[in-house]
Amino acid sequence: MLNRKQLDADVCVVGGGISGICAAISAARNGAKTVLMHERSVLGGNASSEIRMWICGAHGENNRETGILEEILLENYYRNPTKNYYIWDTVLYDFVIREKNITLLLNCSCMDAVTREGEFDHGRKIHIDMITGYQMTTQTFFDVKAGIFIDCSGDSILAPLTGADFRMGRESAEEYGENITLKSQNRGIMGMSCLIQCRETDRKIKFTPPEWSTKLNRADFADKNLNIRKSYENFWYLELGGDRDTIADTESVAGELIPLAIGTWDYIKNSGDIDADNFELDFLGFLPGKRESRRMMGEYVITQKDISGDVMFPDTVAYGGWELDDHFSTGFYSKGAVNIHIETPAPYQIPYRSLYSKNVDNLMFAGRNISMTHTALSSIRVMATCALLGQAAGTAAAMATGKGISPHGIYEDHIGELQDRLMNADCFIPHRRRAVSKTCTTAELSAGGSALRNGEDRPHRLYGTKNCGIEVLNGERISYKHLGCGISHVHITFDSDLNRVTLPGDNCERYHSMRCNTYLDSPMMCMPKTLCREFILTVKKNGKEETVLKVENNRKRSYDIEIDGTPEEITLTPISNWGDSDRTRVFSFDFR
Repeated sequence: MLNRKQLDADVCVVGGGISGICAAISAARNGAKTVLMHERSVLGGNASSEIRMWICGAHGENNRETGILEEILLENYYRNPTKNYYIWDTVLYDFVIREKNITLLLNCSCMDAVTREGEFDHGRKIHIDMITGYQMTTQTFFDVKAGIFIDCSGDSILAPLTGADFRMGRESAEEYGENITLKSQNRGIMGMSCLIQCRETDRKIKFTPPEWSTKLNRADFADKNLNIRKSYENFWYLELGGDRDTIADTESVAGELIPLAIGTWDYIKNSGDIDADNFELDFLGFLPGKRESRRMMGEYVITQKDISGDVMFPDTVAYGGWELDDHFSTGFYSKGAVNIHIETPAPYQIPYRSLYSKNVDNLMFAGRNISMTHTALSSIRVMATCALLGQAAGTAAAMATGKGISPHGIYEDHIGELQDRLMNADCFIPHRRRAVSKTCTTAELSAGGSALRNGEDRPHRLYGTKNCGIEVLNGERISYKHLGCGISHVHITFDSDLNRVTLPGDNCERYHSMRCNTYLDSPMMCMPKTLCREFILTVKKNGKEETVLKVENNRKRSYDIEIDGTPEEITLTPISNWGDSDRTRVFSFDFR
């Protein structure tokens, strides 16, 4: 008989990709007892060492996604200057296991669910009581009971298991009034890829392909712009399966993708068309990275018109900014270009109502499976955007379980609180400023004035400001004086160089947290030079100054620190930064 264990939680997250990691961490940090169930042995999903797709997000100046994702990326710069994927795996693992409220189940596939039918809040007909996962390494079934379940599995495994409404395929232009050419809906979607990576060496390397590799020639790459000496070359176009079922047919498609990938390397090494004598194959993915499959149906379906029209939502909790990047279903074998690019407003808004089920009472979702059309997915699917969706869903789930209400109840009565919590956790919400207490805005401040307490945590065109905060001389004290009022939190935001101009290498190296191909002159990465490296936060109570927080080798952009009592003064002292400047920029220093 196999083992069986039961776990009780407030929130259960299924899927440990980037969205699932952020969902679980945000739920845990907001006080929810959380289970994270992931079917692989490493975290990260498409961004993990098993697949190695780049984390991409919103284009445009100062639009970089912050919150939990920025914490992870900054830690990776500190611990992983060579962009080694196995160290990257440990960074993701560390961020999950350090949270005392998270129980992590690796190698555990969600395989069943127990639901109830009835009349639930807000017209829902189904409620999830429990899900079951099978952990192959321990031959143990895990029954997880939770108040709210968040599907971050990409393939929306909880849809067929619970009866949640979903769809798959392309909508017609008429259905949602989208500005696309498709006259009738069809099953064609974007495919999946098995990627390769290469490494430059100081000697000639021979490559002998297996007999089963796909034979390719110059014509196969005519429109691919293949160039192994460009850092942007990540072989994303090795894509198949969009004309099939990207769930049921995954293994058969992988059986074509792997020979295609190794055949591509054979062409690079042995065709004579490419100078690749000193390059060796450094990675070949056997697990396909997916772009699209099931999409859950929520209370709101995001469309291409919402994105292109830059629609503003009262319940915005995240944003996107990647182009509408729609890949043709035939993938690699498409004639001519294999995808289309249409620019989008950046940042455009994503509403909370697209993150929870329209028919299942306690089901949420985050990642590439949220409630949206196929065309909207072509932009929203990128992982930095999915990280924001995960943080929003996890925060909302923790709030809902804490208040004893459904996800829809958050929308009805607590959407403002959700947005405030996200902004206090360093998530930018377009057209909104983080709330600062009136007491703070009128308190005596030794430096910075309104620039430090206007709720603007980054320079952005939406605020109408090119600069943000102030630069202070290292060692200079910034103090709120003569307070004597009750304070619960102090908020600090530093400059982590959102545009990454202080990092080494070309634009590709600076934009992406990891690299595809490694060259003899690939740069060693470093911390953004603008970021504060060492600082002290003190409070004065009854005439005596106490240290609340002292940080050396700081790797965080933002802090939201709990404070007890009624201090007379609060003082922030930046001591140094990661560059050689004698001044350090502080975007925000305020309290509530």
